[in-house]
Amino acid sequence: MNFEQARFNMIEQQIRPWNVLDTEVLELLSAVKREDFVPPAHKALAFADMELPLRPGEEALRLGQCMLAPKVEARMLQDLAIQPTEKVLEIGTGSGYMAALLAQRAQRVISLEIEPELVTLARANLQKAGILNAEVRQGDGAKGVPVEGPFDVIVLSGSVAEVPHKLLEHLKRGGRLMAIVGEAPVMRATLITRTGEAEYRTSQDWDTVAPRLLNFPEHPRFNF
Repeated sequence: MNFEQARFNMIEQQIRPWNVLDTEVLELLSAVKREDFVPPAHKALAFADMELPLRPGEEALRLGQCMLAPKVEARMLQDLAIQPTEKVLEIGTGSGYMAALLAQRAQRVISLEIEPELVTLARANLQKAGILNAEVRQGDGAKGVPVEGPFDVIVLSGSVAEVPHKLLEHLKRGGRLMAIVGEAPVMRATLITRTGEAEYRTSQDWDTVAPRLLNFPEHPRFNF
């Protein structure tokens, strides 16, 4: 398989048409080798417009153990506009690919992953890629965040029913949180900026669908 051609096609046919036009983001997608973060069984699908399971079986997608579609990762990265001096928290490391992208733009990345097997995988992938400013920790981001906060940027690499306010409290003033919020079949990419002590600005500029992050609160379901 010609990975360079497939990478070029991914950028030109999937990512640019999704209004990802930031040249630094596009160059980053060319530089960070996505195929190195994909399970060997799915190498041929590394650049496909789909979520890729990180463990065998359909259960992986249900448990959120997957890589998000490339265009979703790219659009999130563009919307966050991360600066070289900023500290980033990611919740949901997966294979480490998004952490690698974030680390190329930020000063430091701390990424939380609840599944021990994926922690080991992501650490190995980041080490192989030569990423030194991203640290993967085993932890449940729904239950607490690292003491190194507050953060300039928080990224939820998966979907939630709603963004817990306790997460927003870990943003610096001017900090941004990116999450995919709502219920299938339509979810909203949600960017929340902390503008004051208890003031936030929210924008929802595009729709997508993504697997759930574990243990975040769900809305009550009514049974008739």
